[in-house]
Amino acid sequence: MKQDVSKMSCEAFQAAVAGIDWWRRKCFHPHLESCELCRALLADLETIAEAARQLFPIEEPPDELWEHIESDHQA
Repeated sequence: MKQDVSKMSCEAFQAAVAGIDWWRRKCFHPHLESCELCRALLADLETIAEAARQLFPIEEPPDELWEHIESDHQA
């Protein structure tokens, strides 16, 4: 039996958010339409994620990294 996600509890919604990264893509979820608490939680998570990206910028590894890993693995 398929659950109506628009009637999802806050607890179920928040558990789902913790387990997947759809919230980072700002995808719509029917639960958010009727739940101010979860919309606020989502906004807080987006703020935290943005702050973390600024603290730890993504750095591209050097080109020779995979060669080094492969040579260590074969040794």
